[in-house]
Amino acid sequence: MQVSVESLGNLERRMSFTLPAERLDTHIGGRLRELARTARIKGFRPGKVPQKVIEQRYGQQVRSEALNGLLRETFDSAVREQALQLAGNPRLEPAGAGELEWIATFEVVPDFGDVDMSKLNVTRHTAEVTEADIDQMIENLRLQRRTFQPVPRAAQQGDRVALETWSQAGEERLPAEGIEKGATLIGSGVMYSEIENALVGMSKGEEKDITVNFPADWRVPQLAGRQVQVYLKVTEVSESVMPEVDKEFVKSFGVKGGDLERFRSDIRTNLERELKGALMTRLRREVGEQLIAAYSHVEMPPRLVESEARAMLQQTVEQAQRNGQNVQVPADAHEGFKDAARKRVLVGLLVGEVARSNQLRLDPKRLNETLRLIASTYEEPEQVIELYRNDPQLMSGLQNRVMEEQVIDWIAERAQHTEQALSFQEAIRQ
Repeated sequence: MQVSVESLGNLERRMSFTLPAERLDTHIGGRLRELARTARIKGFRPGKVPQKVIEQRYGQQVRSEALNGLLRETFDSAVREQALQLAGNPRLEPAGAGELEWIATFEVVPDFGDVDMSKLNVTRHTAEVTEADIDQMIENLRLQRRTFQPVPRAAQQGDRVALETWSQAGEERLPAEGIEKGATLIGSGVMYSEIENALVGMSKGEEKDITVNFPADWRVPQLAGRQVQVYLKVTEVSESVMPEVDKEFVKSFGVKGGDLERFRSDIRTNLERELKGALMTRLRREVGEQLIAAYSHVEMPPRLVESEARAMLQQTVEQAQRNGQNVQVPADAHEGFKDAARKRVLVGLLVGEVARSNQLRLDPKRLNETLRLIASTYEEPEQVIELYRNDPQLMSGLQNRVMEEQVIDWIAERAQHTEQALSFQEAIRQ
């Protein structure tokens, strides 16, 4: 195999290499002979299809598959032979009219030098689930299951108020005709706070108009940044009725027999799972910030940073669209994500380099524990486990996540670190 590598910049390389023609022909021939034995083609008995017919029907597909497979295999072999550490995916293209000579353009991992973990100073947060946290969660579940009962009194905090409304913003009326009907829970923030506060003290049938100055970033574009007259009419006031924590309530969450202690035990398990994830997120951020501070001077692969910036932009746009926002994206919008993307790339490459240089390997036990933890949040855990094991993409993503957490733990253990105790609520508040 002929291979040559040239530098196009500090971190960009171009590799020229030639595919082994004999191996390509051998693979194609072997695959076609295999198809000749198994192919079912109308007019021919199985195993008796002429080689020429097999080549006519499957030759192009087989050649394409064999070429792609050998191309990747040859490139990977050349990378190992040249002792290169790639950053991101290569761009592969033919060198000429033939199919055997190729050029790969790619970026390499920068030289971080001696990555000394002892120079980092990491704060490791700790927390535990208490009985009070379980009580609070049960109270939250009661709130989710509450019902509302109409009352003749005036509205107060925590009441649900059904209302009719319309607004006048300058010459514009919203809606243009008629009224809007809706409901809000006073104190929930579903409606703008000034409107919710104005409902306090209003009774069924009462009307009121108020002047509201909406902030510039308000979610309704026609009202954002404007002074608006809002007309309100209360059509019903309802107070909340909280369910008792009895057997029926407990059974409604899938606890057989309505056993309260089992219910509290299940809640503890769920809260501890949430806490474990929150503490890892905090540790990942702590370690990441320390790595960024220590290695911010190292040049990052430009194309990899740009790719990450574009991915971050896409995630932001998709989130905005899910929230019902109509987003216009300028061609250079990704530039605003470059700094954050560079930091994310730096941490990712450093974590990978630490794993490689210290020969860290994925812990199968930790992988299984994480998979079972994820599966435990579903009604059919074994089906979820089977889904992951049968889906290479899902499993690969999980393996990458677990490996990253292993390396983060490994770094934190060797860094200078201090412990800071938090309450459960503080810990999960990111």
